[in-house]
Amino acid sequence: MEDFKQKLSNSGFKGELDDSATAKEKYSHDASMFELVPQLVVKPKDSADVQTLVTLVAQSKKHMPDLSVTARSAGTDMAGGAINESIIVDFNAHFTKIERVTATEAQTQPGVFYRDFEVETLKMNALMPSYPASRDLCSVGGMVANNSGGEKSLEYGKVKDFVNELRVVLADGNEYVVKPLNKHELDKKIAQNDYEGKIYKRIYDLCEKHYDEIKAAAPQVSKNSMGYTLWEVWDRETGIFDLTKLIVGSEGTLGFVTDITYRLVPHKPHSGLLVLFLRNINELGELIPTVLEHKPATFESFDDATLWLSIRFMPSFLKLLGVKRFIHLLLTLTPDGLQLLRGIPKLILMVEFNGETEQEVRERVKALHRDLATYRARYEINGFEEDPTEGKSEKFWIMRRYSFQLLRSKVKDKHTAPYIDDFIVPPKNLAEFLPKLQKIIKKYKLFATIAGHMGDGNFHVIPLMKIEDPNERKKIEPSQREVNDLVLKYGGSLSGEHNDGLVRGPWLEAQFGKPVVAMFREVKSIFDPANIFNPHKKADADWQYSYSHIRDHF
Repeated sequence: MEDFKQKLSNSGFKGELDDSATAKEKYSHDASMFELVPQLVVKPKDSADVQTLVTLVAQSKKHMPDLSVTARSAGTDMAGGAINESIIVDFNAHFTKIERVTATEAQTQPGVFYRDFEVETLKMNALMPSYPASRDLCSVGGMVANNSGGEKSLEYGKVKDFVNELRVVLADGNEYVVKPLNKHELDKKIAQNDYEGKIYKRIYDLCEKHYDEIKAAAPQVSKNSMGYTLWEVWDRETGIFDLTKLIVGSEGTLGFVTDITYRLVPHKPHSGLLVLFLRNINELGELIPTVLEHKPATFESFDDATLWLSIRFMPSFLKLLGVKRFIHLLLTLTPDGLQLLRGIPKLILMVEFNGETEQEVRERVKALHRDLATYRARYEINGFEEDPTEGKSEKFWIMRRYSFQLLRSKVKDKHTAPYIDDFIVPPKNLAEFLPKLQKIIKKYKLFATIAGHMGDGNFHVIPLMKIEDPNERKKIEPSQREVNDLVLKYGGSLSGEHNDGLVRGPWLEAQFGKPVVAMFREVKSIFDPANIFNPHKKADADWQYSYSHIRDHF
């Protein structure tokens, strides 16, 4: 690697190169339970640097077969998608410019934190709504890599639905603009008969040859981050060919995104939240359809374990929130805390409506409240402030959004092991599914919090384990297998938002079957024949490799 580092330094590369022990340790982890120690960390200054790097990697690959590059930004990936044993490319250092924001569109570099991006879009009264629960921690580039979603995906969809255009450095070392094309534009692109044109031709031929099989492979759930989204690339009816659908969610395995143009939606100024404390999950079968008929903006949930941990580690919120918001949180929690002493609910459900006026929101919340009146549960109508983060509902959003961050640092000798953390099943099946899930968790004596997007049936189950203990470690594979089998039995996807990475890549065949996974491998080969980009992820994942790299210590 020293020779490669020297060649890169002599090539005109302007960014930083770091192979110090400190850098290797820092970049060997993301938010997953895996550890891959890189040999070199590079921080490109601009797209020219990225092109120089990729070109040199491609040229050196024959003599250094283990050479590869993995993109990383905020490092919040929970699946192990942002770590690598060769070269880490840090986009968070210099790709931090928000280039243009209008009321309908925003152009940004991938290293920008979503929290900073949202500040700028809100100045135009606009929003990119498919942000994840880690909205205060993640970057906009990571959201593209994972095809992220979150609390507003129920109403708006996922990141793939909001990407208008990407700039991507491909395996030949050149940067290309990727955007939806009509059939005439696609034919012109293919007629170029150059590197770019051949990619378009081969992907089009693949999609056309296996059209029906590819369309049938799409998981029948509202959102999915497993595999490559081939079924949305080519549509015969509309005549639209859209490679952004393939790049989004590809975890940087097909190329490096250097620039993103997001579509924005108007920000609705008023918000109202209805909270339900549910003590009997058997009621979900009837309750969920009733809620969804009212078309809420969000329908979230978290369980009693999350609630107790939030209360138990309340002082930790002081550091996360700052003094002012922390005091406000304590004051707003007190009434609910007294009420909860009467009996802890199994699930806390949060149904939010957004609108242009306070009256509109209030009427929608009250209408749902009336329809749910037959259930033996307590409801509260909270928060009609223009800024919902300042309202009465803040306490519930804090518990929901910050729960994983809190777990990562505050539960004695146990640590988060996110390996069954992102499955999605059709909501109609939840009443049957959840008790069976809880039975598996109990069987393996896992302490796990459950939070998620109830309206989509997308849940984040975060076991807390002492992974360095062999007796704990050996639970991972069999419990994951049982949960995955249960998810697939009920017609779900193993990942709704967090992607495959090291943790779910080995399960692609179980999800899609051998013929479709073979197509995924062909996609990877078309874009990246030398396997330069982010190896051991997606269709290149291997069970033994992944599980041999689970962290030994925290």
